[in-house]
Amino acid sequence: MASLNQAKFDLEQQQSTITNLEVETKDFDYSKRSQWLRAAVLGANDGLVSTASLMMGVGAVKQDIKAMILTGFAGLVAGACSMAIGEFVSVYSQLDIEVAQMKREKERGRQIDDDDDEEKESLPNPLQAAAASALAFSIGAMVPLLAAFFIRDYKVRLGVVVAAVSFALVVFGWFGAVLGKAPIFRSVLRVLVGGWVAMSITFGLTKLIGSSGL
Repeated sequence: MASLNQAKFDLEQQQSTITNLEVETKDFDYSKRSQWLRAAVLGANDGLVSTASLMMGVGAVKQDIKAMILTGFAGLVAGACSMAIGEFVSVYSQLDIEVAQMKREKERGRQIDDDDDEEKESLPNPLQAAAASALAFSIGAMVPLLAAFFIRDYKVRLGVVVAAVSFALVVFGWFGAVLGKAPIFRSVLRVLVGGWVAMSITFGLTKLIGSSGL
């Protein structure tokens, strides 16, 4: 009887430990995930929409595939560098603020060694954020480039670019919503409509300026 009670007690302890580990893992995932997730999702969407919009803008006035591809490639390189630098500067500023706050709390005697180690581990990483942003931007920008690369017919090329970008926007919107535990339909719809609006405005305004002879 004593051994049976001991076995039940051990089982309950194991279940309690597993539950605590699951909770800690979930908390860890969301706290650690926020930095790179924000940079990656924003970078991918920016790369996809901005590069596609540039290509659609050029396609509004020039039917040459070479011009469209070169424009998209230039947009990929420039955008990735810009995103990386901007994210690095932004996160580094955040890092400076948090480090300064930690120093102030330590001077007031409110910080102990264990808490200090945990705070340092949770500090934002500027290089990680910059790399994630640049990589994500490049991945997003590759979608319209690859979609247009092998298609010579002008109208078919524009249609394929729009279709490929729309599909990628749905995937990115869904992926971001799942990882961030946000409503999937609203997230996908918001990303998709935003991309359509950006491409339409760029195409329409470029077409208007091109037709005016400026």
